[in-house]
Amino acid sequence: MSDATLVTGTLAAATPLIFAATGELMTERSGVINLGIEGMMLIGAVAAFATASNGWATPVALGAAIGAAMLAALTFAFLSLTLGANQYAAGLGLGIFGSGLSAFIGHDFGGSSLSPIAPWLFGLDPLVFLALIMAMGAAWFLDRTKAGLVLRAVGESPRAAHEIGYAVIPIRYAATLFGGGMAGLGGAYLALVYTPVWVEDMTAGRGTIALALVVFSAWRPLRLVLGAWLFGGVTLSGLFAQGLGIAMPSELISSLPYLATILVLALSRVFGRAWLNAPSSLGQNFHREG
Repeated sequence: MSDATLVTGTLAAATPLIFAATGELMTERSGVINLGIEGMMLIGAVAAFATASNGWATPVALGAAIGAAMLAALTFAFLSLTLGANQYAAGLGLGIFGSGLSAFIGHDFGGSSLSPIAPWLFGLDPLVFLALIMAMGAAWFLDRTKAGLVLRAVGESPRAAHEIGYAVIPIRYAATLFGGGMAGLGGAYLALVYTPVWVEDMTAGRGTIALALVVFSAWRPLRLVLGAWLFGGVTLSGLFAQGLGIAMPSELISSLPYLATILVLALSRVFGRAWLNAPSSLGQNFHREG
């Protein structure tokens, strides 16, 4: 494996993580935690694959993935933000539902393949660049705009934000839907580019890794990109080692990203600095009085 191949492979492996984690970061900045990223990614993946398999162009398939995942996120938002269900339980339920729904819809596509999106620049497809643009846009939005300041205020103190006239629940709805759409894009990337063959549960835990990336980045979008590149490199490190003649069991290679996830979460908790930046109201439902 050449150095150029390693770089492009790392960027490609990081792309679905950047999409999903950027969306979750924005959701969490509003004070909402959605543990159903894996389910939304799978819903987006099967929507994109089914659309492309029926002859529709790539932009339409991407739109279908975004729309389907946003609909799933809307269901989560209704349960947690409107009905007041526990966010953690609702998110876990969404993850299970998304996995089952994608398996049901994708049953007839088992083994089917698509023509992958052609490389655009430096051997990379356009979605790699779109993921970076979205992450940079999220950083600019949070740090440079009034709307970003309002979003952060809602995440820190929804009661205070409500008292000065901001609509906490609609803002949280918007952030949650954005997170769903980004997760859908991450799933679509897997189905259309990274592994353009339908495989049940093709996300293989990437939703969990995306959640870990948000913590690893201390809720900062640009740090999230660096973390995603790190995880992308870990994903390919075993194959690179094999290319150098270092014998490694395939099971160990497959487990490397998840071992890295556990290590990152453990270190984040031990040293504690990342958790200091967590939105103060994260996971707490807001109930308007009166």
